[in-house]
Formats: sequence, structure tokens, C-alpha cells
Amino acid sequence: TYSPVSGKLVKKHSIGDVVSFFSEQEQGAKVLLLSPIDIKDKNIIDVLIFLQRQGFMRVELNTGEVSKTFRIDELIDNQQFMQDVKELCLIVDRLKVATDEDTLSRLADSLQTAFFEGGGTCKLKILAKDEIIVEEFTNTFEADGIEFQEPSLNMFNFNNPIGACEVCNGFGTTIGIDENLVVPNQNLSIYDDAITCWRGEKLQYYKNLFIKVADKFDFPIFKPYKELTDKQRDLLWYGGKGFVGIYEFFEILEKEQHKIQNRILLSRFRGKTTCPACKGKRLKKDANYVKIIGKAITDLVDMQLNELREFFKNLKLDKYEQKIADRLLVEIRQRLDFMCDVGLEYLTLNRASATLSGGEMQRINLATALGSSLVGSLYVLDEPTIGLHPRDTERLIKILKNLKNLGNTVLVVEHDEKVIEQADYVIDLGPLAGAKGGEVVFAGDFEQLKNSDTLTGQYLSGRKKIEVPQHRRKPSKNKGFIKIFGARQNNLKNVDVEIPLGVITAITGVSGSGKSSLITEVLYPALLRQKEIYSHALGKYDNIAGDIKKISRIEFIDQNPVGRSARSNPATYIKAYDDIRKLFASQKVAKLNGLTAGHFSFNTDGGRCDECKGDGYIVIEMQFMADVKIVCDTCQGKRFKDEVLDVKFLDKNIYDVLEMTIDQAIEFFSQRKNIKASEIKILETIVKKLGVLSKVGLGYVKLGQSTSTLSGGETQRLKLASFIINDNALKKTLFIFDEPTTGLHFDDVRKLLKAFNELVDKGHTVIYIEHNPEMIKSADWVIDLGPEGGNNGGNIVFAGSPEDLTMCKKSHTAKFIDL
Repeated sequence: TYSPVSGKLVKKHSIGDVVSFFSEQEQGAKVLLLSPIDIKDKNIIDVLIFLQRQGFMRVELNTGEVSKTFRIDELIDNQQFMQDVKELCLIVDRLKVATDEDTLSRLADSLQTAFFEGGGTCKLKILAKDEIIVEEFTNTFEADGIEFQEPSLNMFNFNNPIGACEVCNGFGTTIGIDENLVVPNQNLSIYDDAITCWRGEKLQYYKNLFIKVADKFDFPIFKPYKELTDKQRDLLWYGGKGFVGIYEFFEILEKEQHKIQNRILLSRFRGKTTCPACKGKRLKKDANYVKIIGKAITDLVDMQLNELREFFKNLKLDKYEQKIADRLLVEIRQRLDFMCDVGLEYLTLNRASATLSGGEMQRINLATALGSSLVGSLYVLDEPTIGLHPRDTERLIKILKNLKNLGNTVLVVEHDEKVIEQADYVIDLGPLAGAKGGEVVFAGDFEQLKNSDTLTGQYLSGRKKIEVPQHRRKPSKNKGFIKIFGARQNNLKNVDVEIPLGVITAITGVSGSGKSSLITEVLYPALLRQKEIYSHALGKYDNIAGDIKKISRIEFIDQNPVGRSARSNPATYIKAYDDIRKLFASQKVAKLNGLTAGHFSFNTDGGRCDECKGDGYIVIEMQFMADVKIVCDTCQGKRFKDEVLDVKFLDKNIYDVLEMTIDQAIEFFSQRKNIKASEIKILETIVKKLGVLSKVGLGYVKLGQSTSTLSGGETQRLKLASFIINDNALKKTLFIFDEPTTGLHFDDVRKLLKAFNELVDKGHTVIYIEHNPEMIKSADWVIDLGPEGGNNGGNIVFAGSPEDLTMCKKSHTAKFIDL
């Protein structure tokens, strides 16, 4: 622990430490054991009389120029020596340096007295032949008048009250004043009204006050806010002598919250913001004082993993420290190696897990498994290449092989060609999806698979492939552009980007290069702000311009689940179930029994089973174990009452229809034999809606399957289908997709591209963040970020057509595009 005042090492000495120091001195040298006595605001004579009564005989006086030893009774009788006394030390004992047991035992006893009398501090004054050595010792953990917290394991744990920052409770963020709202345009200077809350006739007083005193602090009032140093920003936010800082300004408003205008002003600038106390590091300030080779733990957690690995790799410790840290360093270095080996070298340890992609989380779990060094285990990995650039897939394959070589079995569910190629044994399921799948169509090695007639084999051998578009749409002034200036969110390097409208744009780059930062944290929220929607936190950028008025809507289609209820399913999500209910309600049996469309819903009372409320199962709560689901005894899992199930259309009741896959349902509702004329229009609407689900590759999903059981990729395609179905109401929409090929087979990718092209042909714009080479080569325009991840990324490496991308030598993506 180092004092922030003097930078000195803070150390608590034991009696053993002092005895060891004593033993190392020149043998026979005279030693005085001293206890500093506090004389501040005290009568020295009274102090001396008190010490004399305790049995002490001698003291040492220090005038600042000279130190002298006196008998206490001599000083009391003759007070002329008491003038200009700066320091008074009690002489507890006088010894000669020796290592015999009696001397060391005597010193140990005297040290207890010395520490007590000195209030935790004592000195050894060694009178050697050539010099006088004075060494101070303390048995309290303090320095420079500050008492420090002694390091413990929990002191560095933000999940423990001992270590967690008291302001944010270890979260690193608080609901407070949001810098992005206070300074929305960081290109402006303080003089040019960069501080939004100080605009207006009355509030400009604070800005003018700051400008008046700025020269005293050497503050550049004409410099853009984004170019200010951390020290200059701290001055602006925390204030100083003679002016009010931004935080103090808002404190003044909070004290006068009875005024409605103050409450409105506060609400405008409040948001989730970095904790002002710990600066987002989550720990109490005491943790910052503990350092290894000049680095605190708060410095280390903000390093990229590759930089952190180098720090621990080159860490130089003395023999004693090395002995303590030896085993710990082995574990730390090993874990950092694993994290970097799985392609996560651009992350920091302080990164919140909620901000990680699914692929990153999976690779962290993989690194954890590697760290356990298990042997004879079965590892099951579900699409480990999600979110991984093709360059990094090679590293993943190497790790999987290392796991195998250790004596483990590795089972991988995967669509990536490279992973399939490196497998020792491949099991291919099919032949198609859903009801038309579920069979083992091939089992063997990669070469045999290529020569097989399975759908996978045909794509791997090149007999089937996703063709390069014959005609690419070209960006034009007529269609328009969106321009972002000065994007610097996370690792983005103040980049300017031009995104064309009316085309398919692929955002590419290695993992951690800044793709999500640019699109999901800057572009998407910035466009929403232009439409006066403030639902998403705004990333850092200077300005957004261009043909924004040509966009009617912005839709971000991610992989988050749809529907809050377990009863939500694909049919209800795309509104096809409304038409199916109308169809069943129009049947003769339904009319005779007085059943309406509402009776065929499992979301409302009436037709649904009263016991399970339309779920088809009952949840039994277990006190010490996970809840158990059992099939409902009343409806036998069919979700509806018997009178509802008695209503049939072409010999199928509502339950039978919900159990169909989308492709089966399309076939079923396409029948026209023995169909009433009044029903044909409803059937056509149902088939049209379900047909869109089939087009985007969801033909194998059951109509009544809960949306909570769908994968991220399936959820994304379900959202896409709902937009295509409601296309007439969309006008011109900008669609943003985050890795839409997650979980997709080659054939599904082809279907997805067809859906994207249909959207763009209707006048919409599609942007997707993608690593899949097939998706990249099929785009009209490519924006490649990098060249690396983390601090070495965040630049625009390339912007242009896929053909031009293949000629870009700086791009890692270019090497994997085969046109």
C-alpha cells in the first residue's frame, strides 16, 4: 500500500520486524529505543512530570537543528533547555547491538512499551562508527497522518460490502447526471455553449462565471469539449475556488426541488452514468492505494487481456515476493492465455457480462473449461463460432484439438465449414428440417460427407452454392446516404462513416473491431433521437447528417426473445392465429355451441382449460429444488376444453393445427376441396402469412411452439417475417440486423438473403453486422472495421463493393471472400 500524499510505502511493523532490523546492524553499536511523544498544544513540563511518575528517566529533545539527550529531572529543574523544542522522544531503552537471546528478548519487551508510549510509533537510533542511523517503525497501518485499510481478499471484491464502492454499491454506474445529455455535441467549446444546462438567460450566469476564472486555472475555453484533458474535465465538472462546477450546479437544483422548473431541468439530464466516486472501477478508493510494480488492481482491470497477459508475463518480483506469488502467477498467466487463445484478447476484465455477445460468453465458458484441465470428459459445444471472425475460427479449432489431445471427447454442433472440415467424425441430420428432418442421413469423415448426396454435402462440395449476385445495387445520391461524424464510442477512433440507403450493407471486421459500437451504440440510437425517440443510451459521436428524412422507420432486429408469456408462439406473433380462430369460429359446430373466436384463444378465459389456463401443463413448486412441470390431467396437454376441441376443420381441431409445423400448416390450409367460398379468403390470408415464415427458413417450427424455446437466430427471423407481412404499413424502413446467420445452415442463409433482397427491392434499407463470408459477398456495400480488435481496432479499413474488398490488403476479412 502506498500513500497518495507522499507515495511512500505504508507498512505495519511487528516486533519481529524491528528485532530483525536490529540484528542486521553493526555488532556492538550503541542503540537508543525512542518513542515520539505528542506535545502539540500541551505543556511540556506537565508531560515530563507524567513520564517521570511512570518511571522513565531520559528523553531526547529535537530543536530542528540538533538533538540532545537529557535527564527528565534535569529538564524539570532547569527549563532553559525547553525553548524551540520541535520534537520530544522518550528514551525507553539503551542497548548495544548483539544477537544473543538475552539482548533480543530484552529488546522485544522494551518494544511493547515503546509502541504503547509512542501511540503505535517507535524509532531505533543506531550510533555506528561512521554514521547515525535513525529508522522509524509503526504498528499501525498509517502514513502521512492517514490510516489506511489493511489489504484483504474482500477489499478487492466489488460483490462484498468491504470492497464495493459506497456510492454505486459495486455496480460502477449510478442514476445521475449523464455527460452525453449535458454535452450532446462535444465539438463545441465551453464558450460556444457546449454545456446544455448552462444555456438560456438565467442559467448562462454559471457559464459566464466559469469563463471569468478560467484563465486562473489555465483552462482553454475555446477548445472543443472532446479535446479537453481528464484534468480539465474534472475541473469543469467538480468545480474550484471562485466558480460552481456542473455537479455542484445540479446539487443546487436538487436542494430547490420544490420549484417545478428545477425538477424538469434535473429530469432532462438524468440517466445511467459512470459512478463519480469510483469512476466506474466499482471498488472503494482504498483499493487504488495497493499497488504491484506501480499498478493498482483498478489499472489492471481496464487493460485489454493481451496487454494484461504481457504485464504478468514480464512481472519482475524479488525472491520473497516471487515465493508468495509463484503459484498465483501460474494460475493468472494460464487463464489469461486461455482467454486470448479463444479470441477474447480485446476484452477487459472490467467489462460487464451483460454487454457481451452470445459468442463471447460461450468462449469465456470454454476458457473456464480449459482452465479446469479435465481429462476423460465429454465437452458439448453449441455453435462456438457464433460472433467469431473466420480468422479467429482457426484459433478455436486449435483449442478444440488441444482438448481432444488431453484425452477428452469434443462434440460440436456447428454450421461453420472450417470446423466441419477439421472434425474427425461428422454426423449429418436431415434430410430437411422439422417434420421432414430428424434422421441421420450421414455418418463418416469430411471427405465422405463432401461426396454424399446430403444437403450439407452438396454445399461443402460446391455442387450447390450461394451465387454471387449478378447485379449489385450501387449507392447513389438519389437513394441517399446517412453520414456519421466523429464516432468514438468504446474503441472507435473518431471515425467518419457514410452508409448508403436503398442497398444491403454488411458491417464486417474481426471480433472486437468496433462493429456493434458503431451500429448498435451510435447509429441506431442517433437515428432514434432524430425521430425524437429517447429509449436507448446514446454513444459518443459528433454529428449525424444526410438523408435521414428518407427513412420513415428504424427497426433493430436482435436475437432477444419475443413475447413475455409462455403462450406466445409464431402463429400469434405474426397475427396468423387471429385468422385461424376466425376460421374455427365459423364452423357449424362452433356456431351451434355459441363459440366465438375468443373461445379458441388460450390467453383468455372461456375456451381454454380452466386448470392449466391454456399452458397445457401444471407447475409444481418445489421447496428445495427447481419447479417441476407436469402435463395437465384435465386437458391432457391439449390446452382447450372438450367443446372447443370438438370443433374441427377438415378433420383437424385447433390443437392438431397448433401441433403442425409451418410447412405442414401451409399445405393443410392450401386445400380447396370441399371448402366454402366464405372461407377461401381467410385461408389465403393464413397461407400468405405462414408462407413468409417458410421463406425466412422457419418452415420446420411448430405453429404452437413457445417463442421462449426459439434460438436467437430463429427469433431474429421471426421478427423479420412479421415486418415482411406488415410491409404495406412500413413505408421506407431501415432494418438493422446483428449477426442474422446465427444458427443457420448454408441453405437457410440462401433463403434469408432472398428475404433481404425482397425488402430492399421494395425500397427499404438493410444493414447487418456479419462474419459469414457468404453474407458479406452477397451484400451491395461493405464497411470493414479494424484492422484488429480492441485498442488496435476502431478504424474504417475499407468501404466499397465486395469485389473491391478482395483487393484490400489491410483487411483480414478480404482473405476469406471468395467471389
